[in-house]
Amino acid sequence: MSTVAEPGDIFKALADPTRRAILDELADRDSQTLFEICSRLTMKHRLASSRQAVSQHLDVLEAAGLISTRRDGRYKFHHLNREPLRHLTDRWLEEE
Repeated sequence: MSTVAEPGDIFKALADPTRRAILDELADRDSQTLFEICSRLTMKHRLASSRQAVSQHLDVLEAAGLISTRRDGRYKFHHLNREPLRHLTDRWLEEE
């Protein structure tokens, strides 16, 4: 079941620098597990967040519709969803 997030939820999700770094990593390489995201945040961004903290950030991003998840066995893969951002930009940048 897919729900459309409110613009305020999207902006709230984007306000946090760690969540923006997570989105950058998923834009660079989509379909990552929590372990992969944590590793990339530590190595590329020098962010030493716990797996629990990153998981909470992922929950906020998913609630805002900016990522989706897929389970494969015991692994959960995270995917960037650009549609909410397109919807926001189209809303304000569309010419009449």
